[in-house]
Amino acid sequence: MKITKNILVNIQYRLTDEENNHLNPNDDELIYLHGGYGHIFEDLEKALEGKEVGENFKVTLSPQRAFGFYREDLSVKESIDELPEDIFIGMELDGMDEVSNETLIYTVTDIEDDFAILNANHPFAGRTVTFEGTVMELQSLSDEEAAALLAHEEEHHSHYDK
Repeated sequence: MKITKNILVNIQYRLTDEENNHLNPNDDELIYLHGGYGHIFEDLEKALEGKEVGENFKVTLSPQRAFGFYREDLSVKESIDELPEDIFIGMELDGMDEVSNETLIYTVTDIEDDFAILNANHPFAGRTVTFEGTVMELQSLSDEEAAALLAHEEEHHSHYDK
């Protein structure tokens, strides 16, 4: 069986940056529905198209094609008084991008005397990354099974976004 539309794909992979730093040491498995559903980066999905179980892959993505460029405006300094009392480094907080009106997830990266630094950039923003791994398992889904999986995923995401 080859990877094509509506194949549930299980890969094991290693994610590295330009200096070969291992970026995902605790998360090396990915399961996604193939077929342009936006579950993985477009260039990675293209590289996996047509592969079979046991085949290896390697694709390098620029920041623009992966986690985006680092944006200074997404790192902000906020008064502790404006934040939850139980704030801690690593805590995630919802915020609003005033330019695009999109909800952003800010991570507390530092706490100073009366301020905290919040950053909505992805931790790998600005990095060229390489996905390298092996196709481990493939499962063919009918159109109905794929639609049900996508509907379940949509229900799950909208449930937690509220």
